[in-house]
Amino acid sequence: MEIVPFPKTPVQVGFERAELNRILDLYGRMVAAGHWRDYAMDLGRDAAIFSAFRRTAERPEYRIEKRPALRNRQGMWALIGEAGAVLKRGHELGPVLAPVERRLMKLVEE
Repeated sequence: MEIVPFPKTPVQVGFERAELNRILDLYGRMVAAGHWRDYAMDLGRDAAIFSAFRRTAERPEYRIEKRPALRNRQGMWALIGEAGAVLKRGHELGPVLAPVERRLMKLVEE
């Protein structure tokens, strides 16, 4: 019997259940507010990406990226806008999602 060691780097980066629950909760509230209509997830070798769309055929309005390789640098979480600019980066998911949640509050107040 041959013993095969675990690979040093994961084959695929994914979201943990608590992280995905937090992201999908925000997505559901944005859908209920009538702002988002579709989403996509890309689970790759270097990053897990959740993209939220106003309409299906457009570029995503926001991308939430988890890049574990950046954990010890500027943080593994990033919020990226429609134009590709990094809007927020950090070590925790909550503060990275804060700009979108503030926008949701403005949408609900209107």
